[in-house]
Amino acid sequence: MNKKVVIIGGGLAGMSTAIRLAARDYQVTIVEKGERLGGKLNIRKGNGFTFDTGPSILTMPWVLETLFESVGRNIHDYLTIRRVEPGWRTFFQDGTTIDLTSDIPKMLEQIKELSEKDATLFFPYLQHCQNMYKLSMKSFYKRSINGLPDMRNEHRLSELLQMAPTKTFDQTTKRYFSNKHLQQLFNFLTMYIGSSPYQAPAILSQMSHIQLGIGVFYVEGGMYKIAEAMEKVLNELGVTIMCNQKVTSVLLSGNSVQGVQLENDLAIHSDLVVSNLEAIPFYETMVSDKKKRDHAVHSLKKFSPTVSGLVLLLGINRTYDQLAHHNFFFSENQEKEFHELFEAHSLSEDPTIYVGISAKTDPTQAPKGKENLFILTHVPPLKKGETWNHNKEKYRELILAKLERMGLTELRSHIEYEYTFTPEDIGELYGSNGGSIYGTVTDRKRNGGFKIPNKSHEYENLYFVGGSTHPGGGVPMVTLSGHLTANLIIEHESNVFNDENDGQILA
Repeated sequence: MNKKVVIIGGGLAGMSTAIRLAARDYQVTIVEKGERLGGKLNIRKGNGFTFDTGPSILTMPWVLETLFESVGRNIHDYLTIRRVEPGWRTFFQDGTTIDLTSDIPKMLEQIKELSEKDATLFFPYLQHCQNMYKLSMKSFYKRSINGLPDMRNEHRLSELLQMAPTKTFDQTTKRYFSNKHLQQLFNFLTMYIGSSPYQAPAILSQMSHIQLGIGVFYVEGGMYKIAEAMEKVLNELGVTIMCNQKVTSVLLSGNSVQGVQLENDLAIHSDLVVSNLEAIPFYETMVSDKKKRDHAVHSLKKFSPTVSGLVLLLGINRTYDQLAHHNFFFSENQEKEFHELFEAHSLSEDPTIYVGISAKTDPTQAPKGKENLFILTHVPPLKKGETWNHNKEKYRELILAKLERMGLTELRSHIEYEYTFTPEDIGELYGSNGGSIYGTVTDRKRNGGFKIPNKSHEYENLYFVGGSTHPGGGVPMVTLSGHLTANLIIEHESNVFNDENDGQILA
C-alpha cells in the first residue's frame, strides 16, 4: 500500500514536496488554510491593477526547471520566463544611480566611473563569487544539510577553508570594493534572504554570481503564475488539494505523528506529515505534548526570525520613466540601518525602500499610462504580543515622503488604489514567526549560517520545508527546500523498507 502524506500549507515548498512525492506514488494531501495555493507568493487585483503580493524577483530558474524535469515535465510548457535588465536600478541620496546589470561591460564602466581601483578588482570579485556558488552546488543545493558534519561529508577540508568560515559577507565585499556606494550595493544582496551582511557568512557572496552571472528573471503574467503552474502539475499527479481548511493540531502517538486535525473536526490520518508552516510556530500551535513542545522551541532558539516588512501596493495614475522593473532607494548609512534592524530591533529612521513595477516589463499588470508599485520596506519581526497599529500610518508617511524626496514627485497625489500588509498581516496570513518574510536569519555566529533541519528531532515521521529550513528563503530556495526534503523522505523510507526486509530475511 502506498504511503499517505499530509502537507500542512500549500506554499511553494509544500507544493514542491508534493510534486516529488506524488511522482513516487505517495498518496499526498495538501491542506491550506488560505483560499489558494502559493503561500507568500500570492496575488491581489484592484481597479485594473495586478500585484504579486510576495516575491517579485526570480533568480536561479534552474531550480524550477529541475523540479519539473524530475517528474517528466518541461516548465517552459507551463510558463514563459523572461530575463529582466537591469536586474536592479539603485538610487543613492547624493543623486548617484547604479544599474546592477549582467551586461558585464556596462557594469564595469559604471564601476570605473566611481573607482578605477575597484574596477581592476571587479573580475577577481566575480570569479570569487562564482567559486562560492560552485562550492554550494556540491552541497547546499544538492542535499539536505543540517550542520557542519554534513558539510564535512560533502567537501574536502581545502574546500571548507575556501568558504572563508571566519569571514562575513561585508568583509568579502570590502576586500574588493573601497567605494562606499559599491559596498552598499553589493552588501544589500544579503537581503534576498533577509539577513545582515555584517553577520551573514562570506560564502553568501555567491549572491553576486546569482545576480550577475545567472541573472534576474520575471514570469510573464506575474510571479503567481509559478504557483498556478505547480498546481497544474499537482492536479496531473493526482494530489488532493484542500483549500480554506485550517489544521489545528497534529495527531500524536509516542514519537510519531499520525496525521492532522482540522478546524471542522475532520481528522486526516497519514504515515508522514510535512509542515510548510515554520517549525517554531508549528510546535507552539500544533503540538499538544507540552514537554516535547517546550523542548523543541528551546532547541530552535538560535534560529531567530528574519526581518518582516511593511508592504504598500499602490496603483498610480501616472508613470515614472526614471524607474526600472526593480528599484532600490538606499539609506544614507547602511551600517546604522542594519544595526537598527538586526541588533536594536527598531524601525530604521532612514530605511532602504524597494519599489517593484512589473508593468515596466509586463503591460498587462496595469492600465495604460499607469503603474503598479509594490513597495517593500524591511522592519524588525514582531515580538510576542506586539502590534503594528501605532506604526502603520506614521511609517507609511515616512516611506512615501522619502520616495518623493528622491525623485517620485507628487507620488501621494497620484494614488488611486492602495492596499497595505503589515507584519501582523503577514504573520496572520502565513503563520510565520514574528511576521518573518524570509524564514530564519542567516547568522555566522548565532547558527553558523545553517537553517532548521528538514527532519524533526522530536518525531520520527515529521518533516519541515520552507524558508526557515535548509537551504533558506526566496523562490528558488523554498522550492529547493521541498525538492530536497522529498528526496530525504524517499531515501529515509527506502532505508526503513530495506531494514525491515533484512529483518524478515534473517528471521
